[in-house]
Amino acid sequence: MKKQISILTGIIMLLALAISGCKQETPKAGTAAVETATAEKPEYFLLRPELEKMYGYTQAVKVGNIVKIGGVISINDKGSLTGKDDYPQQMKNCYASLEKVLKHYGCTFEDVFLENIYTTSMAALQQNASYRHKIYTLHFPTGSWIGVNELGLPGAMIEIEMEALIPQH
Repeated sequence: MKKQISILTGIIMLLALAISGCKQETPKAGTAAVETATAEKPEYFLLRPELEKMYGYTQAVKVGNIVKIGGVISINDKGSLTGKDDYPQQMKNCYASLEKVLKHYGCTFEDVFLENIYTTSMAALQQNASYRHKIYTLHFPTGSWIGVNELGLPGAMIEIEMEALIPQH
C-alpha cells in the first residue's frame, strides 16, 4: 500500500510540474487578430436513456472536440448488474459499454487521454490490469486507480470513466 501511495504521489507531482510549466502567451497590443474562444453548446449522449433519466445522469457529454464519459459499471440495458462476482467479466463489460460511447463520437480507445478506474478491490484490478493491453494497443492514457468501499450497485467491483479527443478528419 505504501508503494502504491508513493507511486501515486510521484504521478501527482509530475502532473503538477507539467501543469505549472505550461505557459499561455498573452496577445501583444496592436496585433491584427486576436482569437477568442467561441462557446460551444454541449452535446449530450444517453447510452441507456431510460436508466439515465431515472437516475438523473448523462453517460457522455461532448464539448468542442472533447468527449467526457461518466463512470460505467457492468450493467445491462435494464440496469441489472452483469458479471456478478466475476471481476474480469465486469472489466470487459465496462470497456464494451465505453466502446459504444466512443464509437458514437467517431473515437476509439486510442483517442482516450484520461481514464480513471474506481474499484472495490485494488488487488483484483492489479491482477486483471493486463486486459487493458487489449484495449490500448498504442499507448495508455493518463489517469488514476482509486480504491472505494462501494460503487453504484451492490456487487459492482469496477467503474471506469474517461475523456477522449475526437479525431479531426
